[in-house]
Amino acid sequence: MTEVPEHLLKRAQAAKDKAAAKAAESAAPAEAAAPAEAAAPAEAAASDSRIPAHLLARSQAAKSKQAVTAEADPSSAAGGTATAVVTAPAGGAVVVAGGGPPLAAGPGGHTQRLLTVVKSGSIQDVKAKPQDKVHVWPHLLVVEFVAALVCTAFLFIFSWVVNAPLLELANFNQTPNPSKAPWYFLGLQELLTMFHPMVAGVTIPGMGIFLLILAPYMDKNPSKRPEDRKFAIALMTVHLMFWGVLVTIGSFFRGPGFLFTLPWTGGVFFEL
Repeated sequence: MTEVPEHLLKRAQAAKDKAAAKAAESAAPAEAAAPAEAAAPAEAAASDSRIPAHLLARSQAAKSKQAVTAEADPSSAAGGTATAVVTAPAGGAVVVAGGGPPLAAGPGGHTQRLLTVVKSGSIQDVKAKPQDKVHVWPHLLVVEFVAALVCTAFLFIFSWVVNAPLLELANFNQTPNPSKAPWYFLGLQELLTMFHPMVAGVTIPGMGIFLLILAPYMDKNPSKRPEDRKFAIALMTVHLMFWGVLVTIGSFFRGPGFLFTLPWTGGVFFEL
C-alpha cells in the first residue's frame, strides 16, 4: 500500500481542526451555510458541459444526502463517524468522512483523492548501450590491404613510364655546385643560410616539434568538426606552410654557391 504524501496529511489535519471549530459554533449559521456550499459546486458542475448529465445528477444527490445527514445528526448512532463540510482556501469544498483522508472538491464539484506520484520510466534498466565501434578484421585490414595494392601498382607503373637513370659514381675530388640535401632536408639547409647552425639545426626545429607535442594538451576539444578545432588546425597549417616555403625556396630559388636566384632567369638547380 502506497503511503499518503505528507502534505496531504497536513492538509487533512488542518481541515479536521477547522471542521471541529465550526461544529462548536451555533447550529443556525451552520445550517444556513451548508445548503449554500452544496449548491455552489452543483452550479459549477452544471456549467461544465464536458461532464455527463447522469454523473452530475448522481454527484448532486450524494451531496444533498450528506448535507441532510450533517444537519439531522452530526454523529452516527453507533458513535462512529462524523461528516463535516468546510470551505477550502481555493474556493472548493473539502469533505472529511469517518476521520479518513479528505476528499477535495475539484471543478464541477467532483471529488478526487491523490494517492502518490510515480516517476515515469522503464521498470527494467537496460545496461547494453549501442557503440559506434567495429572490429579490426575485416573492416580495417581489408582497407589497408587494398591501399597497399594501389600504392604498389602506382609505383610499378610510374617506374615503367618515367625514365630515371642512375647518375655516375660520385667523385670526391669534385663536389657539385650547388650541393643540395634531399628535398625533405632542404628546409634545414635553407635555415642554415639565415641563422647560426645551433639555432637553425636545433632551436627552431626543436621549438616546432615541442609545440606539436603540446597541441593535444592545449586543445582538449573532443569534437571532430573543423570549425570547432580552430587552434589545432591553425597550428598545423602554420607549421606545414613554414616548412613548405623553406623547401620550395631551397629547391628552386638557390643556385651555385647556394645563392638566391630566380628560376626563370638563372635556371633550376634541382634534381629529383
